[in-house]
Amino acid sequence: MAGDESAAAAEEAAAGPLLAIDESSRRWEEVLERGEPVAYRLVARLSVWESKNLWRLSWASIVITLFNFMMSLVTQMFVGHLGSLELAGASISNIGIQGLAYGIMLGMASAVQTVCGQAYGAKRYESMGIFCQRSLILQLAAAALISFLYWFSGPFLRLIGQSDAVSAAGQTYARGLVPQLLAFSLYCPMQRFLQAQNVVNPVACIAVGAFLLHVLLSWLVVFVLGYGLLGAALTLSFSWWVLLAMTWSYILLSPSCRETWTGFSARAFRGLWPYFKLTMSSCVMLVLEIWYVQGFVLLSGFLPNPEISLDAISICINYWNWDFQIMLGLSNAASVRVSNELGAAHPRVAKFAVIVVTTTCVLLSLIVSSLVMILRVPLSKLYTSSEVVITAVSNLTPLLAISIFLNGIQPILSGVAIGSGWQAIVAYVNVGAYYIIGLPVGCVLGFKTSLGAAGIWWGLILGVLLQTLTLIVITARTNWNKEVEKAIDRVNKTCCDDLLALSDIVE
Repeated sequence: MAGDESAAAAEEAAAGPLLAIDESSRRWEEVLERGEPVAYRLVARLSVWESKNLWRLSWASIVITLFNFMMSLVTQMFVGHLGSLELAGASISNIGIQGLAYGIMLGMASAVQTVCGQAYGAKRYESMGIFCQRSLILQLAAAALISFLYWFSGPFLRLIGQSDAVSAAGQTYARGLVPQLLAFSLYCPMQRFLQAQNVVNPVACIAVGAFLLHVLLSWLVVFVLGYGLLGAALTLSFSWWVLLAMTWSYILLSPSCRETWTGFSARAFRGLWPYFKLTMSSCVMLVLEIWYVQGFVLLSGFLPNPEISLDAISICINYWNWDFQIMLGLSNAASVRVSNELGAAHPRVAKFAVIVVTTTCVLLSLIVSSLVMILRVPLSKLYTSSEVVITAVSNLTPLLAISIFLNGIQPILSGVAIGSGWQAIVAYVNVGAYYIIGLPVGCVLGFKTSLGAAGIWWGLILGVLLQTLTLIVITARTNWNKEVEKAIDRVNKTCCDDLLALSDIVE
């Protein structure tokens, strides 16, 4: 066993970064496949190796999700200096309109993580470009349809209870975001295409650069030129097109994409239907998760004394969103690790990767939850000086801490599900846990008892808890050898023109 350890170390040190991962992964799979008791030192070494792989992907993924998220946040902050009406219009558009599109686009793009990650692990590099092109076609079509909601968002906002003035401001802001929607629909598949092949550092640098440019342009447009609400929205759209252009240039010019992107091909149109079905499952799975939280925020506006309830829940959800962006980065990394290992026919390493990422995120969430409880009052004062709202936020903080802890498990298992291609199963789980149980319970506790905003939040927690427990059971009962077979079959079926079998990888 000591020989195995030294051999794995020698292979890892001698190879390049990505080759070292591939060779070390194969070596660890051979060690675990023997079924012999594994020495403690070897388990510790394997844990350290997997943790390095995870954080090598995670840190950049976290940077990408955080800085992309902050582009909209910074725009909202600049809009806030224009007046309360403009801020209300932008805020409700972000929740009711942009949040809707955000869920759909991210959900559809998660299919790229599944098929490209598994194709990369199986060394079917040319297929990755075809998958990415199929996603670009479908997402651009979806964005074109959703753009009608953006353009005619005023009636929709009035339908969900907003005043005429707020709805008009929201529609102006949403119309300025139509170009951003189109850019976002194309960026998501490209970013996941690169991430599936472990290209994350350059994408993180691009995200930071685009964010800094966006801050400068927003200051110039809003404060110096005084172009107002529409100008702020169009600036955000322009910044997203800059982000898209830099990402696309990297794909075209980088040597790391030479094998995976070989140019546009008519083959992308021939296999659209099988890929469309996976895309829809991915979309439904993630959309139901994102809309679930946003739905509770909108519900709080119908409570008695809605201003305080909405302010308190919005502040807590804002902190939850920050934590969610971090966990989303870890989730994306987990998805890449699992899909790569399944595509490479390493079921035992894939299973161990799930254990490591889940343990890491649980420990991280315990730390963050504790900090939220300790700093409940200072965190509230960052957003408001109203003692009533500060008290309301402090009362909700224990529920926020519970949500953050669950946030350390649920998104990670969702990432594992995406990497494994379980989107359809998780979509059914989400419908049951969130909308059949969690949402009705939250409405009853919020509107029929004295709990108010806390009652709505308890419903949210119940739905997430049920979904998390179900995913734990599904993951624990998974036959990872069968998942390898499904991954290989999926790569073959979704690339109809490629007749090369992957039976040699199974053997």
